[in-house]
Amino acid sequence: MLRAHASVLVGIALAFLGCFAAQQIAAQPLSTGIAPADPAAPIQDQAAGGMQISWEVRSRFRLFREERDFQIHVAAASNQSILAAEQALELQSDGRGWARNAVNRLCIDLGGHISEPCTRDKIKESYLTPTEHPVTVRLTGGVPVGAVCAWSFDDGDGPRATTQDCAEPIDFRARYGRATNATVDVTSGSDAPQRLMTQIKVRDILVAGLGDSIASGEGNPDRPVALSDEGFCFRSYLGGAADEFYRPSRAGYKGGRACGTSGSLQTWQQYGALWMNAACHRSLYSYQARTALALAVRYTHVAVTYLPLACTGASIPDGMLGSQRARECLTSKASAKCQGTVNGQIAQLREALATARHRQPDRKLDLVLMTIGANDINFSGLVSDVIVDAATERALFRRGGLIGSVDDSQSSLVRDLPQSFARLRAALKPLLDNDLSRAVFVSYANPALANGGAPCTGGKAGFDVHPSFNADPGRLAAVTGYVQNEFLPGLKALALCQSGVICRDPAGDRMTFVEAHQAAFADHGFCARAGSDPEFDRECFSPQGNSFVSNIVEAPQQPLACGREASAFRAYLPRARWIRDANDSYFTAMTYPQAQSSSMQPSDIHDATWGLLSAVYGGAIHPTAEGHAAMADAALPAAEAQLHLNAADGSNVTGEPLPPLALPTSPAPTPPAATPPAPMQQ
Repeated sequence: MLRAHASVLVGIALAFLGCFAAQQIAAQPLSTGIAPADPAAPIQDQAAGGMQISWEVRSRFRLFREERDFQIHVAAASNQSILAAEQALELQSDGRGWARNAVNRLCIDLGGHISEPCTRDKIKESYLTPTEHPVTVRLTGGVPVGAVCAWSFDDGDGPRATTQDCAEPIDFRARYGRATNATVDVTSGSDAPQRLMTQIKVRDILVAGLGDSIASGEGNPDRPVALSDEGFCFRSYLGGAADEFYRPSRAGYKGGRACGTSGSLQTWQQYGALWMNAACHRSLYSYQARTALALAVRYTHVAVTYLPLACTGASIPDGMLGSQRARECLTSKASAKCQGTVNGQIAQLREALATARHRQPDRKLDLVLMTIGANDINFSGLVSDVIVDAATERALFRRGGLIGSVDDSQSSLVRDLPQSFARLRAALKPLLDNDLSRAVFVSYANPALANGGAPCTGGKAGFDVHPSFNADPGRLAAVTGYVQNEFLPGLKALALCQSGVICRDPAGDRMTFVEAHQAAFADHGFCARAGSDPEFDRECFSPQGNSFVSNIVEAPQQPLACGREASAFRAYLPRARWIRDANDSYFTAMTYPQAQSSSMQPSDIHDATWGLLSAVYGGAIHPTAEGHAAMADAALPAAEAQLHLNAADGSNVTGEPLPPLALPTSPAPTPPAATPPAPMQQ
């Protein structure tokens, strides 16, 4: 709908002019040459006037249902990096995070289901196949004060016209896949009228996010767990009161906090962290979401339809090509239903595209953002091998298959991963029109580097949330070297068909590989510390590994040795470390994973297994929101290049609107009809 703001008298006075303009625009092709004569509009020097028609798509990140959530990021960007914007938003939210409210206002619900239709700013839209996009048009530049504009918009179904003050914007809904010819006749006092024209065409970009926990945003719940200042008891595996320990509880939980007291898992889970999708620990903070969002923020003539499918714990066989176990269940007071498995991401993507093409046959997948491979070489097993130090827990973890070795990982990297990668390539290629360069593979960062690339030295700092944890220096050094010298180069070779990796069609099988962020992470591993870190971290997370009260008489009332309230912890504040350690994992997400094998399922919420898993399954050794923002900064140029958003191709997506036209003062010979601009490819 057009929004008119002119007075009734002005509208009557210029009604004839507006109708005449509409008739003329409907009859003439869009051209960069001289328009047919209009005796009512004397010629004006466009350079002198300095006016132009400017337009932008509103609420361009279509995952958000409300434009206010998008405008937060537009305001924060202001020509700075995604990382700088994230840091500004972290400070602005006092470390509580910008996504904590937006997560409940999305076009994909918390169960991962697409809302069809989705009501965005009170208008129902199809999420996968939009038919319209909200657009705002303005006259900018040297607009005379008090000038009146007669606007006309024609998308082929006849012009729509309105007349109003030139200082006011016009809101309308542009048709998907069609160009709208916009024309304005500007009248200001005794000055000669001037006509300007441009073409409006919105490009809707469909971006899918695929991969594992690094892709999903693990470690960064959209709404962190709210911590209680009181202690909550966990048993140790050896049993006995002397082996109990207390850590901060979940705020709001009214059940028993002492070991031996009863407590419902369902009730406990209701006070947990909130994720965009609990089963996969998907987060709006993920680099994939931030890259897609940045495209929408940066390019005002596009709309971005983002489809998040990445899932924590995914490997190529189990998660990408086949189903996998869910990480957590979506629980509420009204429902305790839990779906224990998640369908394969490729199958989900294939189904979504089939649904979209049923409605819009020309709808295509424009871009895939992907990170995968760490679970295929059992990286989580390597982490367990490094940080689980106590003999009892190591034996139990080894028996449960949760501790790995560098030798076994090397074997999987050489023997299994290339075959799995070939299967993934074959499955993904048809979805991208046989062009895998549109699959942007964002590599991992080495999580254990600091001070210019020096390996972290290990110890209990950052890992004393559980008594059995200690980052063993020797095992840590071995894993760090393996990741840097073998795993990361091996992934690059697989993605780019290099170093002996056999691809059937190297030209079409090479993915776009992103690794620029790895240099930045060399200063920001899990052991990085700085005087600018949050005060809570500096005071309460001990470098010596004695952050918690060990006295089980005092610990229930005050579990922190620093004497501060645990609720003062802020998950989303700027820190030197861009990798979450085990303390961060517990204080941010405190995850009770529900998709473990039966042998690993705890007996009650105070069980020793829950105490251990809650310290790592919320994102230990995963990027923070700052880390994901740095990854998005690296991924964005690759995405822009593949989408041709930064190419000087004359497209009205990347450039300014087409040059406005001035009308001659008297009839003149009509020039040969110019060829209208070619429609932009969808």
